[in-house]
Amino acid sequence: MAHDGIPASGRELKFRALTAQLRRGLLDGTWPPGSKLPTERALAAETGLSVTTVRRAYEDLVALGLVRRRQGAGTFAAHRAEEVRADRRVVGVLVPDTSFYYPRVLQGIEKELAAAGARLVLACSHYDQAEEDAAVARLLGSGVHGLLLVPTLHTAADPALRAERLMALPVPAVLAERRLAAHGPGDPTEHVRTDHEGGAYDAVRHLRALGHRRFGLVVRSGAPTTAPVEYGFARAMADLGLPEPCRESGTMGEWNAGRADRAVAALRAAGVTAALCFGDREAALVLAAARRAGLRVPDDLALISYDNEFADLAETPLTAVSPPKFQLGRLAAQILLRRLAEGDAAPVQQVRLRPRLVVRASCGAPRSARG
Repeated sequence: MAHDGIPASGRELKFRALTAQLRRGLLDGTWPPGSKLPTERALAAETGLSVTTVRRAYEDLVALGLVRRRQGAGTFAAHRAEEVRADRRVVGVLVPDTSFYYPRVLQGIEKELAAAGARLVLACSHYDQAEEDAAVARLLGSGVHGLLLVPTLHTAADPALRAERLMALPVPAVLAERRLAAHGPGDPTEHVRTDHEGGAYDAVRHLRALGHRRFGLVVRSGAPTTAPVEYGFARAMADLGLPEPCRESGTMGEWNAGRADRAVAALRAAGVTAALCFGDREAALVLAAARRAGLRVPDDLALISYDNEFADLAETPLTAVSPPKFQLGRLAAQILLRRLAEGDAAPVQQVRLRPRLVVRASCGAPRSARG
């Protein structure tokens, strides 16, 4: 019986010719490592061969280690053995900002990759999804073997679909400081993130141990960290049996001296004696507003900041919840390197790192407790 309209011997020649053509394309860079090859049906239509012949050619390339198949995703050019040695790996890193919060994360990533002899290629999205898509495309086009991503999930219309697409990229991807919070155990992403809920919880517990009962929460709204901080704060208030707190919220653009004055007035009217402020900038504004209102910090109003970027530089050094940014970067890089080395044999890791509380003068703790 003939296939593709030619005798069996001719069929074999066509199969071999297709396999050789594909092999040349893989070796000369037509399909760089990690890039996606045409589907079997698309290639069959392009070459005039049967899907069976194309499938056989792909199976030969899999046996040669030149391509790999990912169920439900397609066929991808494999990283050849000499290219995936640890000292030749290239890791693409995408962060939303390089001036605030993420420099320490990047230092951790760089340290771990340097120790493994791997190279880092950096891109920045500026919290813009279109820029993020373009940056990921550039990183893939540069031939990276894996990706460390801080995507804009919190502003995506469909965060689950956004994450699904990132996980379906032709190279492994590990998320940093991001997860699908609403999905709970249904979150399929591999990620490392700070336990911001736990950080806020520990801040309230610390202030309660100092004798405070009337609390305030001052937050910068619209940030990825806002919701988990609010949740951890609310859970601590409930667990400790504390009365309803005073909440003051505004976007980064809204927080200025006047907004801070209004926040302090509201805290004072509610009888608040202790407040958690997210983040450092907002805490510094509240600190200055408290002084203008004639309040003493920490005697009249104890403050804890969240982020610890520059909390120690305030006029009254601010006690702060300090996310483990450097360690988070190192661990994310370790997880990606393991994924690259072991492939699907490595377990999917979803890691949560609890922040530490750095005690300074603004909360009224005894001097011996300050770090």
